[in-house]
Amino acid sequence: MAHSAAPSPFFTFWLALRLARRELRGGLKGFWIFLGCLTLGVAAIAAVQSVSSGLLAGLNQDGQAILGGDVAVRQLYTPPTTEQTAFLTGAGRVSTAAEMRGMARALDEGKASLVELKAVDDLYPLYGALSLRDGVDLKSALARRDGQWGAVVEASLMDRLGVALGDPIRVGDSVYRVAGVLDREPDRASSNAFSLGPRLMVALPSLEATGLLQPGSLTWWSAKIALPPGTDAWAWQKEVKARFPTAPWTMRDVTNASPQVERFIERMTLFLTLVGLTALLVGGVGVGNAVRSHLDSRARSIATLKCVGAPGALVFEIYLAQILALALLGILAGLALGAVAPLALGRVLEGVLPVSAHIGVYPGALALAALYGLLTALTFSLWPLGRAREVPAGALFRDVIAPAQGRPRAPYLIALALTALALAGLAVATADNKLFALWFVGGSIATFLTFRGAAALITLAAARVGRVRHPGLRLALANLHRPGNPTAAVVLSLGLGLTVLVAVAQIEANFSRRVSETIPKDAPAFFFVDIQRDQFAALRDTVTGVPGTSAFEAVPSLRGRIERVNGVEAEKALVNPEQAWILAGDRGITYSATLPEHSQIVTGDWWAADYRGPPLLSIHQSVADAFNIGPGAKLTVNILGRGIEATVASVRAAEFSSMAINFTMVFAPGTLEGAPQTWIATVRATPEAEGAVQKAVLSHFPNITLVRVKDALDTVGDMLGHIGAAVRVVALITLAAGTLVLAGAVAAGHRRRVYDAVVLKVLGATRADVLRAFLMEYGLLGLLTAIIAGAIGTLAAWAVLRFLMRWDWGFQPSAVLTTILLSTAITLAFGFYGTWRALGQPSAPLLRNE
Repeated sequence: MAHSAAPSPFFTFWLALRLARRELRGGLKGFWIFLGCLTLGVAAIAAVQSVSSGLLAGLNQDGQAILGGDVAVRQLYTPPTTEQTAFLTGAGRVSTAAEMRGMARALDEGKASLVELKAVDDLYPLYGALSLRDGVDLKSALARRDGQWGAVVEASLMDRLGVALGDPIRVGDSVYRVAGVLDREPDRASSNAFSLGPRLMVALPSLEATGLLQPGSLTWWSAKIALPPGTDAWAWQKEVKARFPTAPWTMRDVTNASPQVERFIERMTLFLTLVGLTALLVGGVGVGNAVRSHLDSRARSIATLKCVGAPGALVFEIYLAQILALALLGILAGLALGAVAPLALGRVLEGVLPVSAHIGVYPGALALAALYGLLTALTFSLWPLGRAREVPAGALFRDVIAPAQGRPRAPYLIALALTALALAGLAVATADNKLFALWFVGGSIATFLTFRGAAALITLAAARVGRVRHPGLRLALANLHRPGNPTAAVVLSLGLGLTVLVAVAQIEANFSRRVSETIPKDAPAFFFVDIQRDQFAALRDTVTGVPGTSAFEAVPSLRGRIERVNGVEAEKALVNPEQAWILAGDRGITYSATLPEHSQIVTGDWWAADYRGPPLLSIHQSVADAFNIGPGAKLTVNILGRGIEATVASVRAAEFSSMAINFTMVFAPGTLEGAPQTWIATVRATPEAEGAVQKAVLSHFPNITLVRVKDALDTVGDMLGHIGAAVRVVALITLAAGTLVLAGAVAAGHRRRVYDAVVLKVLGATRADVLRAFLMEYGLLGLLTAIIAGAIGTLAAWAVLRFLMRWDWGFQPSAVLTTILLSTAITLAFGFYGTWRALGQPSAPLLRNE
């Protein structure tokens, strides 16, 4: 007997597309959650990647303006020598500037403010445009008129001092007139990344008369060089280093115009991309729920197809085509939102970052977001699609009362594993910090497995609890473990979002505690900087003579850079990348005969008070960890261009949060006394005495800079406020995705809810009885999910703070309690809505159909 030939794969493919298109004619009912989840996640990633691409493009294209030249050299304490300046000038145009912190005072009311002082020459800026309000010209504003130099200031300084344009202000021994308001400084990002005060800019020739340029005062001198067109900047830098091998300067070109800003952008991109990926993964659960719900609703059609001879592969291809078509729709909607969002985000970031965002369409960024969306849709759809392919026709007809169970075939499981690995690999491959991305991937997998296991335990516990006397509670518990129960979907979907919410809330609460609780009540009121040796005794007498002051402390202060460790270049000797900040610039150094307060010896011994021998050094624990060294190690420290090799005598632990004077490196006496240096001091003062202390010091010592601890903490508080706002956005995005998924889980179970409600009503239950039973079910689910999410989120926050940020941990119960209330409220709201819809369905049509 002859057999007809099997249809060709090409025919089967086109048949699957035709059948898929016919089913989609009925509209997108049941797929709005699917589309919403994909759109939200893809839009978040596309927006982040587009903004990041725009910022990095701005950093690269505006490198000359950000750096202030083609090459910049920067050094502490002294300007380049005459020989060095002549060499630099011979290579191109050179603009010289000096930067330091100082005090500005209003002459009339005596108000004072810490400022970031910058003195520039006539050539500044070589590149880029400095913007002053009302179109004022910089050179004209800084010019000397009627014996008085001009100054341009940021508007916040005028508010602090209560002055207006044209008013005089005092800086050191000089009086300047406020001649302009600074709106934008092109090279601000290339100098000090952390500002304690507003900018005040003056002409370089006027700086000498201020009296601020004292030996050892913390003054950063820079020379920005504009090289002739066609000059190889890299080769020229090598020539400079060969000509001046011991010069104490650091040198940068346009390829690393602002390393701090570039690192910030890269870390921000990584963080926010993972936020978007978190939302996408949470949404992936909603994708899986939506696919499962759609296939459940098409159970009779699938059974009919199988009964008339359709192979399982055709069923799989039909619904895979539908899912891919809908995924494409969701991805395109996400890309559209992600492409538009940077128009708003870019303007916001321009006010925060000193870099122009080159807003535009970046195909690479959009392609990456689309790939994330596609892999997520496939990863979470393959299991229900593979399961539908394998379920027999008879089982599908009985699906309402006896949901079919089944596992996809090995090829589909392999495909699922490959898409999941591709998704994880993409997250790691595109991350600047691969280790952090790996931790994220591992944490995501662990969290998914934990919630799956928790859902299984809840189902098992509900089945084992026994017969409860209260009928509503008995029905609620039965619904948690009955066939086709929504327990796993609800726990997983809501739990992921709530876990992130708890972790974020715990971290943010610990940020606030770090600032408000770890700062001791006896912290100093002021830090005094740039004290000259011959001013020390007079300053001490002046400050302690003010009623309400106490605990005046002072130590010598220098700056130095670690050059070599045991004869190896410091960069090559670094073994702990987390401590790389130690090499980012000059570190504070002092010398002392006695162990500083608030310090403890970890290993080694302190030297004798009268020690006078070869250079010895005590290092902070962070330095020891950075290079994995201890007592006996050799460190070469460059101070004022001179390398001093010292032997490590001890390793110290110091509590910097005590606000006492502490240094990462302390030399033994006999090595640094002859070097140019200043002193720093602290004093405690009552709130009533603070104003008198500031007035007395500024009147007698105009060169000394006062840092009011409260103002510094307010600056840190503002920074933490921005961090807090960012992490709250994280929580909201993820919770929005989780809420979408929960809505999908409720929608997925709607058909079974209608069936249950109709049967209960026929058996005599009132609407109130049914509603109460279902609300008990969702209330239990919400409460249990919140408890689990609270535990996992707290554990995640503890791990991040202790191992990633190296901060102390404190459990914040309010975060967990808030999450429990929020979770219960969300699940009850969706449960009420779903149950109310189910109760509104007429009984007769369903009973006749069954």
